[in-house]
Amino acid sequence: MKPTQASLSPLLGAYYFFYFALVGVYLIFMPKVLLELGYSAVEVGIVYAAAPFMRFLLPFVFRHYLVLTPKICLLSLLLTFVGTLIFLGTVKSFIFYLFANLLFGAAMGISLPYVETIALASLSKSHYGKVRLWGSLGFMGIALWLGKVLEIPYQALYYLSAMAFLTLLFGALIIKYDTISHRTAQDDASFSLLKYWAFWLSVFLMQVGFGGFYNFFTIYETSHGISLEMTSWMWSFGVVCEIFMLYFQGPLLQRNLLNILQFAILITALRWMMLYLFPDSVVLTFASQSLHAVSFALYHTASITYVFSLYSQKKLAQQFFLGIAFGLGGSVGAVLSGQIYGEKMFLIEAMITLMAFMVLWVHQRRKAGILNEV
Repeated sequence: MKPTQASLSPLLGAYYFFYFALVGVYLIFMPKVLLELGYSAVEVGIVYAAAPFMRFLLPFVFRHYLVLTPKICLLSLLLTFVGTLIFLGTVKSFIFYLFANLLFGAAMGISLPYVETIALASLSKSHYGKVRLWGSLGFMGIALWLGKVLEIPYQALYYLSAMAFLTLLFGALIIKYDTISHRTAQDDASFSLLKYWAFWLSVFLMQVGFGGFYNFFTIYETSHGISLEMTSWMWSFGVVCEIFMLYFQGPLLQRNLLNILQFAILITALRWMMLYLFPDSVVLTFASQSLHAVSFALYHTASITYVFSLYSQKKLAQQFFLGIAFGLGGSVGAVLSGQIYGEKMFLIEAMITLMAFMVLWVHQRRKAGILNEV
């Protein structure tokens, strides 16, 4: 079916809303549930390394053996839902629950890049952000709702299954709007990370630099005298700024995407430096959270748009972006942040982010050389 913005946008908005609500339940509430069910902190860490690990491995499998077709996407949506049902029966067993998370992580890593490709191919740059912001609303909405009503551990699992079912429903409706040709596995085998290795290294380093923020921001701020309630408002304020950027970023994306990425990386380095220098300042910490609009929202949209233009294997390229950034980068960032946590954690993360900037500058020079050769 030929997609139109009017017919596709509500379905995409609903998919993003429930997909990221699903992510919100999984990331915000399930770790606490596992601790209440008797898991150790080490076991929780192992479980939460499983899904990113699968996101990193999957693109390599698709590059050589599978093609991301509508049937494969539908199967991934179904397995995401089935995975949450398996959680209900395995959550009390660390080993079985770990294997269930491997299945869940693999399934979750397939449908999002597929849907992102349809959205980028069908929507204008200005309209994409206005649709994508529904994901941020879903993430924030489920956090606020479950924060009030969650009473018993299994409640979170029920919400997880409900969000997975609604993601399946709207994802299945979106599939019929796929107008992108389906390449063969042989075509995807020609996909090269090495050709633009500096870009992929920059993406990886940028996400590693977020490790301390995602895993230790609350602990870091409360250890410097900021109340837990105030820290929660800081998290919410960052998401509100993210939504604002997604809505109004359209004109920015008409500019040179590499320049936008470099700007976003520098702003992110500044953000981490502010947290390092002024951890006990409520005003300046809120100011640093306002930069989430640039360091996450603008950077993410510019990145996936740039990847979409860089490769002909568009769905595979989106899978690799998710796998290298949030898969490998997220895993390494989480482990590293645990090792460097302390007064200088955000100083080190600012330095890692500056490395991402320098490597992206190398990519810009190398790409110009490649184009000149052509």
